[in-house]
Amino acid sequence: MTFRERLEWIFRMALLVFILMSVAFLSALMAMRFAIQGREVAMPDVVGKKAVEAQQIMQGRGVAFKVEDRMFSPLPVDTVVRQTPPPGMKVKIGQYAHVVISLGPKQATIPILTDHSIRAARIELLRSGMQVGEISQVYVPGTDSDAVLQQDPAPGTSDVTSPHVDLLVSLGARPAAYVMPELVGYSLAEAESKFAGTGLKVAKLTFAPVPGGLHGTVIGQTPSRGARLDASTTIELQLAE
Repeated sequence: MTFRERLEWIFRMALLVFILMSVAFLSALMAMRFAIQGREVAMPDVVGKKAVEAQQIMQGRGVAFKVEDRMFSPLPVDTVVRQTPPPGMKVKIGQYAHVVISLGPKQATIPILTDHSIRAARIELLRSGMQVGEISQVYVPGTDSDAVLQQDPAPGTSDVTSPHVDLLVSLGARPAAYVMPELVGYSLAEAESKFAGTGLKVAKLTFAPVPGGLHGTVIGQTPSRGARLDASTTIELQLAE
């Protein structure tokens, strides 16, 4: 065996040893990872415990802690009222436990929020120690945009458990809608005349070479014929050069 052949053999053997060691290391690492992630623990019971103590107990079991909501409750302030998953359930290490925290006992009377703006409703709720919950919006002719139409819970309710009040808010009258006409084959002036009196305008023009096409003739349009248009629609036309 020549000196060069011996060097090549040593290099191949060293490379083989390196590959085998790398595979063994990665296999051990993956095995440890799956072993840790695959471990299960029983969910501890933290209902009635202070949030800080509950978090420490959860973390001691390897379970993450997340406050999902807060609510009025006979339990003291910052005490866990509910938890998910329930106590005793088997969960994987690293899984989240979602808890609801007590705001303490309170008999809150829901104020009248209808006909208020959202901003005024927020201020009124803050004065009562509450907050705006989910906001739904709907078009209602004859109403002011941003005006509260309905609320849940209803005004005067006192046996509430959540500090949130859901609102139904008006978007005002529905904006006028139109149907996109066929514009291909028309000149730009003729196409624009189709929108006279609607408040709609062509927002973008592009030009493309068309053999035998008349200069300035519409050869493409966006939206297409029959599409619904309103004040927010962007109308684009492609013209022959």
